[in-house]
Amino acid sequence: MRILIITAGSRGDVAPYTGLGRRLLDAGHEVAVAAHPSFAALVGGCGLDHRPVPGDPQALIGDWARAASRGEVQALTRAYADGIADGVAEAVAGGADLLLTAFGPAPLSRTVGAALGVPVIGAYLVPAFATGQFPLPNARSTDGPGPEGNLAAGRDVVRRAEDVFAGAVTRLRARLGLPAGVPSAPDIRPVFHGFSPLVVPRPADWPSWVSVTGYWWPARPDGWQPPAELVDFLQAGPPPVFIGFGSMAVGEGERLSELVAAAVRRAGVRAVVQAGWAGLSGRGADILAIGDVPHDWLFPRTAAVVHHAGAGTTAAGLRAGVPAVPVPVMADQPFWASRLYELGVTPGPVPFQDLTAEVLGDAITACLSEPAHRRRASELARGIAAEDGTASLLAHIGSVGAG
Repeated sequence: MRILIITAGSRGDVAPYTGLGRRLLDAGHEVAVAAHPSFAALVGGCGLDHRPVPGDPQALIGDWARAASRGEVQALTRAYADGIADGVAEAVAGGADLLLTAFGPAPLSRTVGAALGVPVIGAYLVPAFATGQFPLPNARSTDGPGPEGNLAAGRDVVRRAEDVFAGAVTRLRARLGLPAGVPSAPDIRPVFHGFSPLVVPRPADWPSWVSVTGYWWPARPDGWQPPAELVDFLQAGPPPVFIGFGSMAVGEGERLSELVAAAVRRAGVRAVVQAGWAGLSGRGADILAIGDVPHDWLFPRTAAVVHHAGAGTTAAGLRAGVPAVPVPVMADQPFWASRLYELGVTPGPVPFQDLTAEVLGDAITACLSEPAHRRRASELARGIAAEDGTASLLAHIGSVGAG
């Protein structure tokens, strides 16, 4: 079966699908990933075909800031959405028997699937159905306490997500010859969520066709080897703290590099600093800056991880069984940071806007000085290791193919 995985966004929105894609490939399917051009090497390096979806998410962050100052956000958002819509349509037209879609581009995947007669399955990395048990990631606020407030906040999240692509869907429908004024397609069913039920248990009030499977771990690029400089640094002293902000804080590299260096000195630790999109830097006896390194290799060799609490990095830290200092910036990150606190693997989140060298240094010290955080992280890691997050999705796809 020809399976196309459709996603858009930053590296964390793409990497988990490389692992899912590899499992599908091993099961005998042909697999392609539709993602932004900047991820062609990541996808191809994992043995999967890449189909381009227009857009540069790193540049987009800066473009949005400039557009906001000129009152041009609406025009920029429309161009971004239309570009992704065109890319999704062209990617599916390249041939597919089944679409797996991330939550963000789901309205586009649903529309193209309906037009071309290709079935669509949801493969989401974040909770994406309103529930009374908690506000969904990216909720603005709860509309009052309790289940009703959580439900209202969740419905608002889903509505806003649909609105991002609403205009693009309308234009795409016209382009593909679908009639106007009617729903683009039935709801995407079933939907699989690629995170652990130990981290976010499946809400009882979700529809029966919505499941939580366990994590889809990113694949390592074929032939990857750790840089010799990193290996030497790790061997030169006690396990370091990892510090990285992923795709956040573009353009703030110099300020953050100085802040991180001061925090490391204050905490009296060694640190591996990942450059990320912020462009963090650092070098010395106790600090080393690196580029992209697979988290499944690096994190088990660290004493703790300081990160922006993106879904993928949060998962990698839990998988490694190490405590965390989450520094959430935006979107779903406060949700995952809060989950880490509730799970007992961190002394608490440090919101990015509150970040100083003193605050970060003290948070690292608090994280490392309380053994309960590492014990709880180790317990969760053992439970997560026993899960096979792709099994139920592969079984369903197998039944679709057999049918």
